[in-house]
Amino acid sequence: MKNRHPLLDRQVELEISGKVTPLRGRLIECGQDILVLHNGVQFLYVPLIHLQQLRVSTQETTSFEIPEMPFEPFNDPISYRKILMNAKGMFSEIYITGNQSIHGYVTTVMNDFFVFYSPVYHTVIISLHHLKYLIPYNPNLTPYTLTSEQFPLKPSPITLARTFDQQLRKLIGEFVVLDLGENPNKTGVLKNVDQSMIELATASGNAVYLHFDHVKTVHVP
Repeated sequence: MKNRHPLLDRQVELEISGKVTPLRGRLIECGQDILVLHNGVQFLYVPLIHLQQLRVSTQETTSFEIPEMPFEPFNDPISYRKILMNAKGMFSEIYITGNQSIHGYVTTVMNDFFVFYSPVYHTVIISLHHLKYLIPYNPNLTPYTLTSEQFPLKPSPITLARTFDQQLRKLIGEFVVLDLGENPNKTGVLKNVDQSMIELATASGNAVYLHFDHVKTVHVP
């Protein structure tokens, strides 16, 4: 968006895919593929691919000071990939699916996925197409108040490929958890990736087939 967005600096509501309640805050910045809200406490970076509606907020809000943005100066164009690159190594919260967020660190950004390291899930591979929003935390904060000794930022133990499709193929034969285990049929041994279909062997030994485009995350427990 080359022109100033008409709702910039207004209190707005965002409806995004997979989120029942709207996100609310002041619209701070709007780039070609990402926008930034501030809700009075945190900055929220929201990829536009999941934006369903953007409207002026109907709720009364109190005015608040906007702190300095953690990544980009106001006059520097923002982009989704640039935000992810700048978030590397910064404690962040991300929302992908279901009713829970993941807390940890972006460690690597590849062509169409990124790697997120979490105290709970450890190394999580996340499709760029499925991140709903990212919230960077204060540099002095750490996940669950863990010390660097308790939660060291480790390089991924997985050999990384350039694309999400190639990465899944590298994990054939491994026991994997897809989409953070929200569905028991998305946990099992990855048997095959054939064009757009993924084959998993579940706990019962039955084969389950999933469409590649709907796989949001993968991690090896």
